[in-house]
Amino acid sequence: MELRHLRYFIAVAELRSVRAASEQLHVTQPAISRQIQDLENTIGATLFERAPRGLKLTAAGEAYLSEVRDILARVDAANRLARRIASGVQGHLRIGFVENAAWSGIVSSALREFERVTPQVSLELQPLNTPLQLEAIAAGRLDGGFCYRIGVLPEGIASVPVLEQNVVLAVPEPWPLGKTGTVATTELRGTPFIAFPRHVYPAYYDRLLSACAERGLTLDIRQEASTETAILSLVSAGLGVAIVNAANRDRPPARVRFVALQDLSVPLPLEFCFVENAANVALDRFVDRLR
Repeated sequence: MELRHLRYFIAVAELRSVRAASEQLHVTQPAISRQIQDLENTIGATLFERAPRGLKLTAAGEAYLSEVRDILARVDAANRLARRIASGVQGHLRIGFVENAAWSGIVSSALREFERVTPQVSLELQPLNTPLQLEAIAAGRLDGGFCYRIGVLPEGIASVPVLEQNVVLAVPEPWPLGKTGTVATTELRGTPFIAFPRHVYPAYYDRLLSACAERGLTLDIRQEASTETAILSLVSAGLGVAIVNAANRDRPPARVRFVALQDLSVPLPLEFCFVENAANVALDRFVDRLR
């Protein structure tokens, strides 16, 4: 049985005439009659009976017509869906992001703009740190992610530069340190620090401590927390200072003051990372819009 059998059957059923169906479909009458007979033989039931004014559906034919219309409607819908997905205007994207990168600026703008121009592509957003994003992208659990890249990307993963952040010092509000708005690394010696454990992001941890060492500063780390949100909560509690992503300025927590570092720079390039040559047209469209 082929789809044309069903389409011929519907035409004959609706027009109640092989001749009229032949004219509508531009197919010869003998060909349509043969296809209807083949269909009845395949089903094992008579679908039409002759009436004074053409053909009439049997009870089996009436029931079959209802089901066949539904089948062809679903086939047509599936065809349209496939075409839309192939053109990248419909589908599903799983995108990761470092939380502080999405609070304002280009990341939030890019997501809003993509939803505006391709509303039928659903976005599944997952907040994850950079190493976990890269692991999920490589494993196929994410289509892409906004990552702060330190070092070389894993093989097979490409990226689009988005922006570059740097670091600032987070200080408990009551502390006098950095009241002028800036601070030198020499002023931080002996100051209690809060940091993240090295295993959270080894490349960034090593880059940060190396930059501090180059300025003659060894961090006196008293507390550790896995996320910058947790780190800033400890700063807010007055337990120490922390060197954090400057993106946190866009969402300052209570009782925390951000101070510029005069002589310490740790560039944090934000990039959209994704599997190179992935067979996902919606992802291609997202990357194109981001570029």
